[in-house]
Amino acid sequence: MNRFPRLFALLAMAVLAGCGKPEFSDAERKTIASLALSALPPLKADTTNRFADVPAAAALGATLFFDVGMSGDGKVSCATCHKIDRQFQDDLPRAVGVGRTNRRTMPLAGVAHDAWFFWDGRRDSLWAQALAPLENPPEQAGNRAAYAHYIKARFGERYERIFGPLPDLSNVPANASPLGSDAEKAAWNAMSDAQAEDVNRVFANIGKAIAAFERSIAPPQTRFDRFAAALDTGIQAPQGDDALSPEEILGLKLFIGKANCVTCHNGPRFTDGGFHNTGVPSVANLPPDRGRIDAVAQVEADPFNCFGAFRDGGASACGELRFMVKAGPELVRAYKTPSLRGAATRAPYMHAGQFSSLEEVVAHYSKAPASVEGLSEIHPLQLSDRERAALVAFLKTLAE
Repeated sequence: MNRFPRLFALLAMAVLAGCGKPEFSDAERKTIASLALSALPPLKADTTNRFADVPAAAALGATLFFDVGMSGDGKVSCATCHKIDRQFQDDLPRAVGVGRTNRRTMPLAGVAHDAWFFWDGRRDSLWAQALAPLENPPEQAGNRAAYAHYIKARFGERYERIFGPLPDLSNVPANASPLGSDAEKAAWNAMSDAQAEDVNRVFANIGKAIAAFERSIAPPQTRFDRFAAALDTGIQAPQGDDALSPEEILGLKLFIGKANCVTCHNGPRFTDGGFHNTGVPSVANLPPDRGRIDAVAQVEADPFNCFGAFRDGGASACGELRFMVKAGPELVRAYKTPSLRGAATRAPYMHAGQFSSLEEVVAHYSKAPASVEGLSEIHPLQLSDRERAALVAFLKTLAE
């Protein structure tokens, strides 16, 4: 006898809730709209790399990206760690090239929107970043003189159509680098300043070509983006593939509200591009890793940084480097905020693969343990099991 009044009450609640529409405040709607891929601005011109948007440079960069000849042992390429079918990362706790590195491979979708590169920001442009693995012993383990010779021998005509005439390398040693083995360093030091300048110019252009290719790698639209677009119309509740489940909506509300994830994971790429100490534990048997605090000196010393001789354009492009924070306790064990787009399908997580699942990541942020060095920015969230599960459910919508 009581079922009809009860049914009426349920129907009334549905009407008051907007006929099944997810209920969000105006502030929540604004934040959700800011996270949608449709809010991602067009790429800014890279005035430090005048070849950044040249199709021929991008084509050459793509060739070099997948070419195992761009390594010391002829077996490794950029694509060894940045796998095209795995969001340009490798699913490993720490990358494996010629040897094993100490950090996780980062995905590349949308990376050209960043101001700093690597987990610690030790390079200040996409093209300068592309050069570092080429000479790093655990990664591609080559040397810049060998790369210059390789480019001239195999890609000389393509290179010259883009960058102009190659220099005379006939008297340049086959292997030489200021960062290489003792023999390579000795060979580099025996070169004239003009020869070193020639090799460095070719080397810089290799980075600029690879960067031109990497600029083309964009994040794909996800179920969250379709939901956000439908929500933004305000006409009807998101339906079908555009809908989020009640659990996913709870996770979204937590993400932008109580859990405060959006403080760092904001904008259409779900990253502020900054560096934060979040109390991530160190990894046993790895050398000490202090994050951003040690990267400052590295980016300043890099001859391919924005202040260097190989930058295209004027120094007005160097604001990030000129005004970067160089010291302070907040830099100790601070690492770059990773994009969360696609994160659900690319475990493990953190800069050295410390956590094997999103559940472990959420548990870490919920408990907020103290940092092994420096001061963690996060505080305990006191999330229930249901809330943790909801956050994970929402994060999966960024990969579907």
